[in-house]
Amino acid sequence: MKHMKKLALLGLTAVMSLSLLAGCGGTTGNAETPDAGETTPATESQAPAGETTPAAGEFTTVEAGKLHMSTNAAFPPYEMIKDDGTFEGIDVEVAAAIAEELGLELVVDDMGFDAALLAAQNGQSDMVMAGVTVTEERQAVMDFSESYATGVQVVIVKEDSPIQTVDDLATAEMIGTQVATTGYIYCSDTPENGGYGEDHVTAYESGALAVQALINGKVDAVVIDNAPAQEFVAANEGLKILDTEFAVEDYAIGVKKGNTALLDAINGALNKLIEDGTVQSIVDKYIAAE
Repeated sequence: MKHMKKLALLGLTAVMSLSLLAGCGGTTGNAETPDAGETTPATESQAPAGETTPAAGEFTTVEAGKLHMSTNAAFPPYEMIKDDGTFEGIDVEVAAAIAEELGLELVVDDMGFDAALLAAQNGQSDMVMAGVTVTEERQAVMDFSESYATGVQVVIVKEDSPIQTVDDLATAEMIGTQVATTGYIYCSDTPENGGYGEDHVTAYESGALAVQALINGKVDAVVIDNAPAQEFVAANEGLKILDTEFAVEDYAIGVKKGNTALLDAINGALNKLIEDGTVQSIVDKYIAAE
């Protein structure tokens, strides 16, 4: 079925019932991580059995002693801004745990989703985490870690909408998405490739703006990740999520293409955190088991 596009699994075998969604002039803040003075550089003794985490000096970061993560902090429950201006969410906590494993302090660089991708691609940040799906186009310009989560793209409509199934999207005059996300990529593709064409898709800077456009009647449906979709529907009466999934995809961490040393370090830390249950415990904290 054209809407059930599957992306290749990147090695995460644990089943995560995640439903997860998209300048560099954004704000910068520190996530809640251990003080840099209390951590030490990663060594082989810290690596999981059978794996080697590069020792200090084998990889570099854009700022000594720190790990910069570019993101779009308007994507609950993966990345959000708290009332005090700091950040929280699944990606933020996983990134903080990776930083701690590597003896670094996490710094969260908040910006637009497209800018967050470009920051990692150009080496302005060390990595990007923002519910990023691995696609052929993105693999051409950056490298990716193993998958740490599985996401589901869904469709939000008004409760009285004539669009009652994913197939009904073909009748929509306008579909809303977040700019540069896979929802936009899928929907704006040509009908021959399973999309609806650029003329039938409007991209918004954030998922919240796309949902507001739906409420205001500017679009007929919104295609977005399930986890933020659940948040948006809960906060706005009169909306619902269609029963059928639009697409299932895996999420990974993006780094500058060719930065193998840093990617290996991130993968070593990530694998340890998956194996010891840290990643799943973070997921469970933000997303209740279905």
